[in-house]
Amino acid sequence: MNAETLIPKIGVVTEIRIDTPDIKNFRVVGTDGKKPFVHKPGQCAMISLPGIGEGMFSITSSPTNTEYMEFEIKKCGCLTSWLHKIEAGQEITVRGPYGNGFPVDDAFAGRDLLIIAGGVGLAPVRSVINYCRHFRDRYGKIDIVYGSRTKEDLAFYEEILHEWMGPEEKDVHVHLTIDREEEGWDGHVGFVPNYVKELAFDTDKTVIMCGPPIMIKFTLAGLKELGFDEKQIYTTMELRMKCGVGKCGRCNIGAKYVCKDGPVFRMDELSELPDEY
Repeated sequence: MNAETLIPKIGVVTEIRIDTPDIKNFRVVGTDGKKPFVHKPGQCAMISLPGIGEGMFSITSSPTNTEYMEFEIKKCGCLTSWLHKIEAGQEITVRGPYGNGFPVDDAFAGRDLLIIAGGVGLAPVRSVINYCRHFRDRYGKIDIVYGSRTKEDLAFYEEILHEWMGPEEKDVHVHLTIDREEEGWDGHVGFVPNYVKELAFDTDKTVIMCGPPIMIKFTLAGLKELGFDEKQIYTTMELRMKCGVGKCGRCNIGAKYVCKDGPVFRMDELSELPDEY
């Protein structure tokens, strides 16, 4: 690990966007107006509010975005509640990147991709989606299955509608679903695991999956029913990361440390670990 990774940098929050009732998007640059550091899709950063605390968050912007770094943060605790109170122009500290990232330049290259996400779980895989869209000729077809409780809980909804589902996109197919019927929604209704089975994708795809544990559990079972192998399926476990450098032991189970060996794992790698994972 590069020593620079351990040194907090002052970041300036240049823009804050409300994405859902409990999720905000934060754009961050350094004091020089540039990105704080270079990262890979799926890597994380430690964000801190001095005097409040620090936490590990996935970097949701693609490395191809050279102007700023983005974080999609759900209000669910002390630090995130304070982050949701700040305004554009406030300074924070940020350090990283941490973790291994998704293998976008080797294992994913030339493959058809199936990206499955639920709720704020879209945040870590958005970097993969936009990276693959940027280098479109390096990948095959891209299918995105994304669901949330309600329409207003769909993160990046405007980006999905106007960019990912835009007329200029080539072989990128987005499948949206919400848990229950509601007025004004004419799309699919149902849970993500069931929708994945309904869509019955070809089993030659590489799968990237992120979302609530219960969603991952039943989606994985559904994928296996369709004929997918665990070696085809990748997920990220950054929520288990704490210090990011393998010292605190919070993410250690068996012989693995999420922060050092992950957070991105293939499902067959996770199957070898104790049930606690």
